[in-house]
Amino acid sequence: MTEQLQLSVVIPLYNEEESLPELHDWIVRVVTEQGYSYEILLVDDGSTDRSWAVISQLSERNPRVRGIRFTRNYGKTAALQTGFQACRGKVVVTLDADLQDNPEEIPELYRMITQEGYDLVSGWKQKRYDPLSKTLPTKLFNAVSRWVSGVHLHDFNSGIKAYRLPVVKSMNLYGEMHRNLPIVAKWNGYSRIGEKVVRHQARKYGTTKFGLDRFINGFLDLLVIAFVHKFSRRPMHFFGTFGTLSFFVGSLITAYLIGEKLYNIANHLKYRNVTDNPLFFLALVAIILGVQLFLAGFLGELLVRQTAGKTGDYLIAERTGQDTFTSTSV
Repeated sequence: MTEQLQLSVVIPLYNEEESLPELHDWIVRVVTEQGYSYEILLVDDGSTDRSWAVISQLSERNPRVRGIRFTRNYGKTAALQTGFQACRGKVVVTLDADLQDNPEEIPELYRMITQEGYDLVSGWKQKRYDPLSKTLPTKLFNAVSRWVSGVHLHDFNSGIKAYRLPVVKSMNLYGEMHRNLPIVAKWNGYSRIGEKVVRHQARKYGTTKFGLDRFINGFLDLLVIAFVHKFSRRPMHFFGTFGTLSFFVGSLITAYLIGEKLYNIANHLKYRNVTDNPLFFLALVAIILGVQLFLAGFLGELLVRQTAGKTGDYLIAERTGQDTFTSTSV
């Protein structure tokens, strides 16, 4: 049986033809000095320059280099998900391809995973060389992420991270979830998450791919992750709670308006029809909304029960007995 690789370096990239040869040589020098058995996965996210030609040349020169090319640009999350599915090393390290992440950090990240028992170690670029238009939104996003997730990291979106192999294999990423990988890992049950201060380098080639739309999408995906984690298995707890509350408030207002009218009639006081009161229509909307939310929760529960109990829905750490699970943990 072939011995498992010690290290996989996964690099998502888009239009980085100039930096790839230098990055490859730098990584190879570092991992060779450490004596790791390794592979380098270069995932080309639909580049329009010569990035794929460079990857092909590197692969011919170094059989440990594997390339994957998308037909078009799908985004960094798709590239990471594809790389995670293909990687084979006990420890998986991700780097950005723009040379702003320093491969010299790999040995210490590897040590923290293998010797200190972390599931995930995230790099913290304490001193950054990015423009203010990127660093300020990043600080805000990190603060919100800490508050929502309870994961206390300074830099969730750092491109340089290290994982145990089972952690990346457990992830099902979409949208812009690459900004929330530590949160996904924690909510998959991998809570031993650490942080390491890493050196950040100024971009040497090309231009940044950061834009305001990605910042907004990151926040939206954070909300999706939080919602799915908490309520995907019990949708009635969310929809039913708000639906019942809305229905109760609407019914209470309606009962009050009807009671007020009856009281005025009984005491020969001036009154007006319930339907002439604008508050009645607000109450009616609340009742209808409450019924719809409750039904949404009910239908969600039916769908969950249809799929509940399938083995693929849950992450299994170990098995015992004849059907023994072959662990890939380190």
